[in-house]
Amino acid sequence: MIKRSLLLTFLLAAGSLQAQDQAPDLAAAKQTAETICAACHGADGNSALPENPKIAGQHADYLFKQLREFKGWNGEAPVRENAVMSAMVAGLEEADMKALAEHYASFELQPEPAKNLDTIELGQSIWRGGIPSKGVPACAACHGPAGAGMPAQYPRLSGQFAQYTEAQMKAFRDGVRANDPAQMMRAIALKMTDPEIKAVADYASGLR
Repeated sequence: MIKRSLLLTFLLAAGSLQAQDQAPDLAAAKQTAETICAACHGADGNSALPENPKIAGQHADYLFKQLREFKGWNGEAPVRENAVMSAMVAGLEEADMKALAEHYASFELQPEPAKNLDTIELGQSIWRGGIPSKGVPACAACHGPAGAGMPAQYPRLSGQFAQYTEAQMKAFRDGVRANDPAQMMRAIALKMTDPEIKAVADYASGLR
């Protein structure tokens, strides 16, 4: 009985230590965010520049996936190529990335509004029903009716800069960005025109 009790105590202690080892260092993440990431994304993830995405309130799993794929591992090229972000994550390990992802996910998004009233109907139509004649599915099927997304593969798009969402859709269409699951976004964006992409990106920014 004593041996079993000691074994149980040892296992519990070992499990506790392992959990502590795996716990994200949020204090270090905060420092990294404020000294490195803030210049582009803001200290709280609410970027002021439409070229840089708002990452406040984004799914932590999705943020971690993107950070990890910006870095080249074991001598291989990054899955998501971006010269600036590759330089930013070069010195980060997976634990650092997970902590940063949780750090930014904890903030509240300051959403952007939809700005083009002339394309609201087109954007809404594509978001809710896709473009059946082209085989384009509804955006809401993956990103949710309100644009909340689904971790870890589908990001929250509601409140995001329309310019950024538009740029990413065009990057998928042009093959510049290629880290979408099963090439899904590349296949979808390839069937869309510039006006259609612009309309749905603007509509998504106004979702809440």
